[in-house]
Amino acid sequence: MYKPPFEISAKTINLIAEISAQIERYAIRWENEGLKLRKANRIRTIHSSLAIEGNNLSENQVQDIINGKNVIAPLREIQEVKNAINTYEMYSSLHPFSIDDLLKAHGSMMAALTDDAGHFRSGGVGVFSETGLVHMAPPANRVPQLIADLMEWLAASPDHLLIRSCVFHYEFEFIHPFSDGNGRIGRLWQSLILGKLHPLFEHLPVENMVYSNQQEYYDAINESSKKGQCGPFIEFMLSEILSTLKSHQGNEIGDNVGINVGINVGINSHEQQIINLIVKNNRLTIKDVALYLSLSQRQVERLFASLKAKGILSRQGSNKNGIWIINAY
Repeated sequence: MYKPPFEISAKTINLIAEISAQIERYAIRWENEGLKLRKANRIRTIHSSLAIEGNNLSENQVQDIINGKNVIAPLREIQEVKNAINTYEMYSSLHPFSIDDLLKAHGSMMAALTDDAGHFRSGGVGVFSETGLVHMAPPANRVPQLIADLMEWLAASPDHLLIRSCVFHYEFEFIHPFSDGNGRIGRLWQSLILGKLHPLFEHLPVENMVYSNQQEYYDAINESSKKGQCGPFIEFMLSEILSTLKSHQGNEIGDNVGINVGINVGINSHEQQIINLIVKNNRLTIKDVALYLSLSQRQVERLFASLKAKGILSRQGSNKNGIWIINAY
């Protein structure tokens, strides 16, 4: 049986242990958060997944389309949202180990957007950046067998589902089996695989994690490609899963702030963590937050800038002695 190349580091093992400890706490809390927040997360999921691919519709516009309202926007972008809505409604009926279901999901996600929706690509495809070709995918005639081998490994491997979900995600993007829609299907499929670990992952989707940290996501893919094994990508995705779970473990006040803000303007998991931290201590410095979240100071600066741009945070006083104000609260 084919086995994708990957290395399990000590950090990976520790992340699995931490995530496992967090899951049940999150699951209990999720049962109390109700249908309204789940619907808000679904809106955010669809918006996040499509925004990564260049769709410019806002969360409010996505919500309007879900609610059947008319939205003035490019027809393709509206079609992308409608397709995503239909596909995510299929979540509970899709089996993550089934190639037929993979093709079915692609057919739904890319309906009226590409001529070969629901079928593997018939030609070559590459991934490009501003500097040129980043990755040339395997030849089209190899795609069916490569996906079959990957699915066989996914179903039969004794590795933890957390690891298998990350490995599948990376390998799927490496194979790039479709002419279009690989990113959104790959992210959906990791959520489906994680759903086999616990149903809460239907409402704690990979799409939001990637949208929050797009550059780090691509950096992890590139680093894995350079090393010839996807260990760095596994570490990145598991870190994001743990960070997202932790962001829902704050105190009651912090969580209420996050819920109110998140539904209205859309915040990512790290921004939610920052809000929770500031509720507890509004004198924290950017350096303090960077150490707490295990992020670089530059990353945290960008997160603070995003929160200020959204009108959620403001600064009162000097950088040294001032305090943070949560305007939404």
